[in-house]
Amino acid sequence: MKILVPVKRVVDYNVKVRVKPDQTGVDLANVKMSMNPFCEIAVEEAIRLKEKGVAEEIVVVSIGPAQAQETLRTALAMGADRGILIQTDETVEPLAVAKLLKAVTDEEKPEVVLLGKQAIDDDANQTGQMLAALLDWPQGTFASKVEIADGKATVTREVDGGLQTIALELPAVITTDLRLNEPRYASLPNIMKAKRKPIDTKAPDDFGVDIAKRLEVVKVSEPPKREAGIKVESVAELVDKLKNEAGVI
Repeated sequence: MKILVPVKRVVDYNVKVRVKPDQTGVDLANVKMSMNPFCEIAVEEAIRLKEKGVAEEIVVVSIGPAQAQETLRTALAMGADRGILIQTDETVEPLAVAKLLKAVTDEEKPEVVLLGKQAIDDDANQTGQMLAALLDWPQGTFASKVEIADGKATVTREVDGGLQTIALELPAVITTDLRLNEPRYASLPNIMKAKRKPIDTKAPDDFGVDIAKRLEVVKVSEPPKREAGIKVESVAELVDKLKNEAGVI
């Protein structure tokens, strides 16, 4: 069985992002970039399925600039077998990403597409669902547990009311949640091996996909800064402030 894992290059989750002075977006100059944490969980789960003997090959794919090769190398160092880079310097919206991934899926013919539920840069949470719709495949989103056997995937989903378990006929699209696993650190020998693993570089035009923007960003602004709290002298003063100033009681 082959598993396709899309991965995205984003601002590292430890970095405090800055908004550009003209408020057109986030300033990415000289900012540390890394693999989207949800994508990292998807790579880890694919590797675990391979270690169990369920999967035979893991293909990772990324859409972005030439530097996205570093993200693919990280996935290869973790244990993926080969990579595909769809190189573009344009900002690609979720629908265009889903169309490109459909084209890759049609070529690679995996039994499972395993991807993060969302990226931490835009928090769109759209690509997996759009991809499943374009492929007309069943989907299991927000997965906290995945089991594959006998041509079926049993996915435990995190929903508002608790957990929901569904069975999917393969091929299927599965998106990962935070509690699915804890990704491993790549060892030094595997990092060296990853440098020799193949990465195939392509362009959006190779798949006949139009990546022109359909959305216009009107304004990007930082959230308002939290005001400092105050200390109260008594419970009565606390109740008074909650009632008359905060209006919560």
